[in-house]
Amino acid sequence: MRKFGLLAAAALIGLATTPAFAQFAVSITVDAAPPPMPVYDQPPMPDEGYLWTPGYWAWSQDGYYWVPGTWVEPPQRGLLWTPPWWGWTDGRYGFHDGYWGSHVGFYGGIDYGFGYGGDGYRGGRWEGDHFAYNHTVNNFGGVHVTNVYNETVVNRTTVNTVSFNGGTGGVHAQPSQADRAAEHEQHVPPAAIQAQHQQAAQANPALFAKENHGKPPIAATPQAAHFDARGAAPARGAQAPAREEQQQRPAPAAQPAHPAPGAQPAHPQGAPAPHPAPPPHPAAPAPSREPAHPESRPEGAPTPHPAAPQEPHPAQAPHPAPPPRPAPPPQAHPQPQHPPEEKKEEPR
Repeated sequence: MRKFGLLAAAALIGLATTPAFAQFAVSITVDAAPPPMPVYDQPPMPDEGYLWTPGYWAWSQDGYYWVPGTWVEPPQRGLLWTPPWWGWTDGRYGFHDGYWGSHVGFYGGIDYGFGYGGDGYRGGRWEGDHFAYNHTVNNFGGVHVTNVYNETVVNRTTVNTVSFNGGTGGVHAQPSQADRAAEHEQHVPPAAIQAQHQQAAQANPALFAKENHGKPPIAATPQAAHFDARGAAPARGAQAPAREEQQQRPAPAAQPAHPAPGAQPAHPQGAPAPHPAPPPHPAAPAPSREPAHPESRPEGAPTPHPAAPQEPHPAQAPHPAPPPRPAPPPQAHPQPQHPPEEKKEEPR
């Protein structure tokens, strides 16, 4: 009887001093409440066999920062992910770490969306050694998934964005018997890539709530620890991720093809220049072909024909034609190579 009385007294003391979910481990406590949950779209899965892990607010000495949701391969077959969550404990907000286990445990009743509606996981289930995906929840993208089923799930909307349990304005959910049983099962800590993912988020100033005001520019990413991967999704109402801004940035306008000052445009030989060529300098008048003294021309000498007037050549690109050269002045008394026969006199 004495032993039974001691056990009953210990049980009563435990019920009087322990909150409903005080048995769940708390890793850190802070005074400020976490920001509301951002609303975002789920990026496509990178390959079959990956499970969705929702984003959450984490804490550092610089305040709250957002850890984007991402796709992760489970450490072992048959394991499911229980997300981390914030809960009101003894006048402070306590952070409960996430873990892998055979069943999804209690995560504060927080509606993370994409199958994590606050109780359990509706995004998929293990069927032997293969994971079956709920087609109505997961974004397959271009991945061909063979194990698929359809089950209607109402995803989180902008109405329910509370990010903590208990306290003023928090979610007032209590763990079920199944949640308590899952808490006592063997747990596997987050995978190494998940730890790298959180560290990368903490190193990114744009993910801190004091910078993004509760709307992180990278709310989810298809690959853990790769925030610039194609398909990364911003929170609704936030600016797009940097990589998408670069992809959508318009290319610089092509500069018109104008030649540099003083440079000659390249045109085929004989093609007209783009601008009218300057008029050529007037050619010097050609000297007359007539001798200066026509009366002194020998009798019978051939009369030289006047030279045709020289016309300036048309300007051709890329260089204007040089001015014509004046014809050489004619000889005043041209002498034929063979004098005419009639001019020879026979001796008498």
